[in-house]
Amino acid sequence: MSTNHNHPYHLVDFSPWPLTSAIGSLTLVTGLVKWFHNFNLNILLLGYCIIILSMYQWWRDIYRESTLQGKHTISVSKGLRWGMILFIISEIFFFISFFWAFFHSSLSPNIEIGSNWPPLNIMPFNPFQIPLLNTIILISSGLTVTWAHHSLMENNFTQTMQSLLITILLGIYFSILQAYEYMEASFSIADSIYGSTFFMATGFHGIHVIIGTMFLLICLIRHNNNHFSMNHHFGFEAAAWYWHFVDVVWLFLYISIYWWGN
Repeated sequence: MSTNHNHPYHLVDFSPWPLTSAIGSLTLVTGLVKWFHNFNLNILLLGYCIIILSMYQWWRDIYRESTLQGKHTISVSKGLRWGMILFIISEIFFFISFFWAFFHSSLSPNIEIGSNWPPLNIMPFNPFQIPLLNTIILISSGLTVTWAHHSLMENNFTQTMQSLLITILLGIYFSILQAYEYMEASFSIADSIYGSTFFMATGFHGIHVIIGTMFLLICLIRHNNNHFSMNHHFGFEAAAWYWHFVDVVWLFLYISIYWWGN
């Protein structure tokens, strides 16, 4: 495609990756259904492979456009920033639906759950054990990712590497602790509205932590390959915004579901 134009915007080249990503998503969902009913992982693993390969090649093309070809001008970067802001807003409303369900059921528990909250025979987690530790971990990771951002803006390569690595390790530690918490739970997602809202809200947050950790890991690899500069690092900025969003959502989860809902 010709690059001679009289505007600062990037006309995207033809790409097969949206199509392969859609095929991978369809394969993944089909594989999930087959796993739920037949405990067969073959199609599920195939879907994962297609999506991972599509992600790698799509992100590779975007890196080439932005870093090597210079197609991400100031106007394009502004558009990307607005796109990320709107995406995070959509994620906020996604979690609002879970909080809405939780408060609707907890503020006025109906007769089917004994008019009690938590319902009878539900033993909720102690908010001052693993949940409090996870809160400290995520708040600390928010500080380290901010440290990484400031180090990058000051062109301090070593401190950016160190702080990004610490943030990633804290994210992994959080996920391990949450998995351990789930294994120790005395209730399941099938145990009334409490189990449903608890595991849906905290589970989707856990998925977002894993995605954010992958996001930051890609940024660490890119930073190690000198893809970022003091003035051109929106890929990292987007990851930092996403991570702060994950932190804030967890604070609301901890205060409302673990502490107040207890």
